[in-house]
Amino acid sequence: MKTALTIAGSDSGGGAGIQADLKTFSAFKVFGTSVITAITAQNTLEVTGIQQINADIVKAQLDAVLEDIFPDAVKTGMLFNEEIVNTVCGVLERTEKHPPLVVDPVMISKSGAILLQNNAIEVVKTRLLPLSRLVTPNIPEAKLLSGIEIRNRDDCKRAAEILLEMGTEAVLIKGGHDSRKIIEDLLFTRNETECFTHERIYSGNTHGTGCTLSAAITACLAIGYNLTESCRKAIDYVHSAIKSAPELGRGHGPLNHFIET
Repeated sequence: MKTALTIAGSDSGGGAGIQADLKTFSAFKVFGTSVITAITAQNTLEVTGIQQINADIVKAQLDAVLEDIFPDAVKTGMLFNEEIVNTVCGVLERTEKHPPLVVDPVMISKSGAILLQNNAIEVVKTRLLPLSRLVTPNIPEAKLLSGIEIRNRDDCKRAAEILLEMGTEAVLIKGGHDSRKIIEDLLFTRNETECFTHERIYSGNTHGTGCTLSAAITACLAIGYNLTESCRKAIDYVHSAIKSAPELGRGHGPLNHFIET
């Protein structure tokens, strides 16, 4: 059985973070392990509290997983602060084997809560991205990481080129924050660009889409699919999960993670 590791925060509402990642891994029949970086008190309406995990405990979780159930692929989600980012990078840099790493640069929740402190952003750029096989920013995150305005596909390409120069092997800029009826998710490598398109689903049930997408890509990489096929399968999965969302809660509802893959 293939295995995948998620390093992220806990969502008490179950729609994002560790909970969404593990459900997604299971949907792809990949065994999931986890390192929790923060505990959030949240539901579909808002984040009411965040408690970071001590960096020593983050390291202890990561060491415990890596020495016993070594993952076929890894993803990061909410890392919260500079100390935790440095801790995670330190362990991954010293690991002899390097499974593909998917970085979901979680910065702000849908309800507006800050999930990555400002002093951690530079460490993400200088230490975490060089370790990654793929980084999966939405348009606001790509803007913040690259420092440029993003209004069209050419801007996405410029932003991706900046992120590639930071050391990642590939960039998937997600188009959900665009207002067009057809969503374009753009995968950039140093040699080519791939465009994945879907018709927009007008739904309030989109809580955890970024976590779910990056987890699905991670699961596919763990299984052995190449990067392009992993992105394609993951995007299709998220599209179907939004389309069949269970309409739970009174705010931004979760996806249906239990669809067939």
